[in-house]
Amino acid sequence: MLYPNNIKKDKKSFINYGNRGMNLENLINETNEYYLNNDIALIFKKPTPIGIAKVSYNSFGKSIEKAYFKEQSTLDYNGLYKGKYIEFDAKETLNKTSFPLSNIHPHQLKHIRNVINHKGICFLIIKMNNLYYLLLGESLIYFIDHNERKSIPYDFIKTNAFEIIEKYNPSLDYIKIIDNLLKEEK
Repeated sequence: MLYPNNIKKDKKSFINYGNRGMNLENLINETNEYYLNNDIALIFKKPTPIGIAKVSYNSFGKSIEKAYFKEQSTLDYNGLYKGKYIEFDAKETLNKTSFPLSNIHPHQLKHIRNVINHKGICFLIIKMNNLYYLLLGESLIYFIDHNERKSIPYDFIKTNAFEIIEKYNPSLDYIKIIDNLLKEEK
């Protein structure tokens, strides 16, 4: 493709991997807003803990010029549903055959184990092959503890995770799956 001044650019130079999971996060945020507005659940995106190192003042007010991460964040979302603590993370992969475990940091795995040990509901919402899955923390930990692989095969996800069908409202109704799991516990 030719751009002004006859500069040739190939399409690969425009791929931005930095916001790869934003569409998934947007769907989850819309779903959580639906849950909140309809008094179904209280689930919120956790802010990344940052420290401010330098601030400047301008006509708009204060601007952050330098900031740093105070600590490693745990999982993206947490909240309450029917008196149960819920915490989960949104993950996305373009890999068609497996989900790379490198997408989950060691401190996140430790946190997932802690939430499970304290009887919380913990899971990943994974977008893979243009489908959405809810993989329970227990299934994730089981796989990691019983395999030496560096990725979870897609067949494991299809067999052990719950597919979340994208629809209009709520966009990704993951609470429906949690609700069914809670019914099974009784």
